Amino acid sequence: MTGREIENLIKLLSRLPGLGPRSARRAVLQMLKKPETLMIPLADALHATAEVMTTCSNCGNIDVTDPCHICADQNRGTDIICVVEEVQDLWALERGASFKGKYHVLGGTLSPLDGVGPDDLKIDQLVNRVRENAVSEVILATNATVDGQTTAHYITERLIETGVKVTRLAHGVPVGGELDYLDDGTLAAALRSRSSV
Repeated sequence: MTGREIENLIKLLSRLPGLGPRSARRAVLQMLKKPETLMIPLADALHATAEVMTTCSNCGNIDVTDPCHICADQNRGTDIICVVEEVQDLWALERGASFKGKYHVLGGTLSPLDGVGPDDLKIDQLVNRVRENAVSEVILATNATVDGQTTAHYITERLIETGVKVTRLAHGVPVGGELDYLDDGTLAAALRSRSSV
């Protein structure tokens, strides 16, 4: 139906999260229709980013500088560290623009079934950051999954000796959510995480 190069592009794009073969084919077709304004600038941007991207040695964020722009920002507080599972979680919190501290990316969650133990994550680095800096609070922003909660519990245990305050993100009813559409686990978490008004 198409040349080998186009099929290869479709195949590569379909490996991205959220893009199946049909969506990738539509995206490629759109790029082929506008090579000067879409395809070539996209290829240039991908190449330029691949040349300079790096992982922040301090927090684990992916950026074009080390330390990343968040760690280098002197206007951000250094006394609170928000711990996330992956870089996409950090970026999601940054989109909200409500957290003004520093981050720590674990690189996953503890998962004995998948063979992921404490040594596979950046937990030791987190404990060292807390010990070596004047950190007053660690916010555990792991997902509300079994592995995420197991990881949060393990980190809490590891941080007890440092004396730092450890908190968790609240779980429960989303803004605009209707109770009738929520699952039982979410409702139970919302009741446990209730606060005064």
